Amino acid sequence: MNYDKVEDTFFEAFKGRYVRAIITGPNKEIVKQAAYDSTSTPGAVIGRVEGGVEGFLDKNQTPDGRDGAIVQYWFGSDDLEKFELELSYRIRQDILVKPFTRVFNYNDNPEGFIGMEKQVGNCGDGYEWKVNEFNKTMIDVPIAVPDFQIEEKLAYSEGIMGANFWYMCDSEEAVLNAGKIAIEEILTVEGTCAPFGICSAASKPETNYPWIGPSTNHYYCPSLKDKLGNISKVPEGIKYIPEIVINAIDEDSMKKAVKSSIDAICDIDGVKIISAGNFEGKLGDKTYKLLDILR
Repeated sequence: MNYDKVEDTFFEAFKGRYVRAIITGPNKEIVKQAAYDSTSTPGAVIGRVEGGVEGFLDKNQTPDGRDGAIVQYWFGSDDLEKFELELSYRIRQDILVKPFTRVFNYNDNPEGFIGMEKQVGNCGDGYEWKVNEFNKTMIDVPIAVPDFQIEEKLAYSEGIMGANFWYMCDSEEAVLNAGKIAIEEILTVEGTCAPFGICSAASKPETNYPWIGPSTNHYYCPSLKDKLGNISKVPEGIKYIPEIVINAIDEDSMKKAVKSSIDAICDIDGVKIISAGNFEGKLGDKTYKLLDILR
């Protein structure tokens, strides 16, 4: 593989805690909707849960023999009580309301557990109960299309958040084509997810409006190149700078996802430069050089 397009730069990543779960449902359509709805709003930068779809499962791969999806929910703080609350919003609003769905724990190496009774089970208004099914203790939450079930505890562990690369393009077609291929590659790597999909909004830590959180990384906005003049960091001929963000359950999985996705798009027409977002090592706990991962 020729890496002439890849800049000699690095990305920053930081530790986070994740819950890895399986959603099952009566068919692929319901499962896909629940999986993508419950992970659709990356929110780590504003103190919320960040989610991603890791992959989909056949009926013979799930605890209850139905169609399934592996999902990840991430939190960047050590506040487990806040994690529990934020996670419950995703489950209650985006999975419980889908007909005939269940949620199972999917973590063989737990750091600890988050109970589901207080924030999710109590949606049954005190009428919920526990049952032993699928060799697990499930909370049965009575709802109008009977019934939603969730395992009584979901395990959490520590992983890596915020790994990223940029692929700078000269056409809209390249943005969409390369992005689709990169995401598909990440879905093949066990233990990883891309919570933002194709992300078109690189941010920076400092902002003129601190109450909204991170704002646009103006140095890399192609539409500001002429206005900013010499301080713009947009290379000549580059019209678009999309980003792929990767969260992973461990460092090996993260590196595998970064390499396989960059390898898949490196030679695509319209992809001119591959780089990464960083803040001079001041943001993340660890830094990773792109070329070290690729070679």
